[in-house]
Amino acid sequence: MKKLMSTILESIDSPADLRRLSIPELVVLSEEIRERIISVVSEHGGHLAPSLGAVELAIALHYVFDTPRDKVIWDVGHQAYAHKLLTGRRDTFHTLRQCGGISGFCKRSESEYDVFDAGHASTSISSALGIASARDLAGEDFKVVAIIGDGSMTGGLAFEGLNNAGALGRDLIVVLNDNTMSISKNVGAISTYMTDLITNPLYNRLKVDIWELTGKMASVGQRIRTLVARLEESAKTFLVPGMVFEALGFRYFGPIDGHNHTQLIKTLKHIKNFKGPILLHVLTKKGKGYKFAEEDASKFHGIGAFEKLNGTVNAHPKAPSYTEIFGKAMVQLAASNKKVVAITAAMSIGTGLTAFGKRFPDRFFDVGIAEQHAVTFAAGLACQGYRPVAAIYSTFLQRAFDQIVHDVALQGLPVVFAIDRGGLVGEDGPTHHGVLDLSMLRQIPNMIVMAPGNEDELRHMLKTAIHYEEGPVALRYPRGPGVGVPLSSRLHLIKIGTWETLRQGSDAAILAVGSMVRPALEAAQLLSKNSVEVSVINCRYIKPLDTNILRDVASRYSHVLTVEENILNGGFGAAVLEFMETEGLEETRVIRMGLPDRFIEQGSRNVLLSQLELDEQGISSRLLRELGK
Repeated sequence: MKKLMSTILESIDSPADLRRLSIPELVVLSEEIRERIISVVSEHGGHLAPSLGAVELAIALHYVFDTPRDKVIWDVGHQAYAHKLLTGRRDTFHTLRQCGGISGFCKRSESEYDVFDAGHASTSISSALGIASARDLAGEDFKVVAIIGDGSMTGGLAFEGLNNAGALGRDLIVVLNDNTMSISKNVGAISTYMTDLITNPLYNRLKVDIWELTGKMASVGQRIRTLVARLEESAKTFLVPGMVFEALGFRYFGPIDGHNHTQLIKTLKHIKNFKGPILLHVLTKKGKGYKFAEEDASKFHGIGAFEKLNGTVNAHPKAPSYTEIFGKAMVQLAASNKKVVAITAAMSIGTGLTAFGKRFPDRFFDVGIAEQHAVTFAAGLACQGYRPVAAIYSTFLQRAFDQIVHDVALQGLPVVFAIDRGGLVGEDGPTHHGVLDLSMLRQIPNMIVMAPGNEDELRHMLKTAIHYEEGPVALRYPRGPGVGVPLSSRLHLIKIGTWETLRQGSDAAILAVGSMVRPALEAAQLLSKNSVEVSVINCRYIKPLDTNILRDVASRYSHVLTVEENILNGGFGAAVLEFMETEGLEETRVIRMGLPDRFIEQGSRNVLLSQLELDEQGISSRLLRELGK
């Protein structure tokens, strides 16, 4: 069996090879693909559970449609590992998410089969509709299929796309991969729609009446009751969900078993030539084929390296992560302040708020993959005197820029933005690096922007942010473990706009932000070995700046180096330059270190920081060059 499995996958260089296989061979191929995905992800990490659930779907789509002529667009892209294996990337799949390897998401520059770059949720329907419209304008003839699921239907953009697609009436197939989950368990009105229907009094009264009537029919009553019982489940999942999509202008088909090759292929062949917008509802199991992922799909959604035989995640670093520290501090602060509420956009585990949700269920809100709504929802809470803390990954907060400006900052509302994954995040790559937030937020009036130099300072900053009443506060912290400092027994406030001098030196000053504080201190030690003594300042407030320290630095040093894990355009270093120009302090040379004006590829965070010279060696070398030493 193992030899057969290996032979089949090794023979698939493109979907054209796939289409020559029989159904039994496709079943074996599915097993092998799962084994390959599990093996590679267990070594390097990745999005395991969502991709395991979509193996048969990927096979069926490439089996039925003439890809790459026909366009198959995956939403988010973390369901697409099987798609990658089937489209010429089998021999490079072991490099998944590694520096210089293939992306963990769909990427147009990587393959002609990757029709649209993906990394954020809910984009497939809108992009597919654009492609279908371009096809029709050009008089071309190919199929367009959008695959959406894993919670992406909770995003408003998905429904904007559905609404427009139904109105335009173009030939388009949307496959809803329904695994009942996003990253954490699905939430919201859509996921509870069926429950509301089957508990409706009218529905149940009709059911009782039919049941009583058939009980009086001696000869055929029992057979009718049996038929009704069988049909009830179909009525719940077939008739009613279809009404939603039919109302939006789609022809609805399903739900069908997303792990049944025969049914998938047969259905796709039937609907591929239908005219107008089509929605196919496919039921799959997240983590399919790997016991541990099936039992805990949330844990194995996006996971680091793990032991394949028992599903045990490899040992964590000794220092707790910033996310863990944040989550514990939230529980501590909410215990003493009943106005503190927590908001997440389908990332309760990823943002460290699971314990908060269990301890304070009435003050915990998971709004689904809907960052725009999360921000405006927080604004509404703040209007009524609550202290909402919206915990959102930096890269996803980009989607809610207008809401931050219009609904929060313009009104001066005290919303706290806990911005996780600020800076480079590693193997997830450019779609997930949070490298624009300092530039994005610094320009907004009424906004306080802070970044802790270590995990203990994060706790004090969170307390400060929650107590600040005059407007919004953004608290930005990196992915991964803290630096290992001891945690204070009591939390205290940090005066707004104040920095902290950590080391005194006579030759130059390093102004470091957040995650760059530790490498700046280590760089200072390296410089000291070269007889260069530098001051290191923890610039924990990006806005407002500590103008007292800046004036002092400008009066004492000819060279000032700013270091940030953010794009240089409009970032912290730019803020320092602006201040020097405004104050007439241009004689002080400001050297800015940060991220260049390009998207940074994937790779481990340490490797990327080294390549970008944002580690202790790169910082010390740059300052030595600037000082002529």
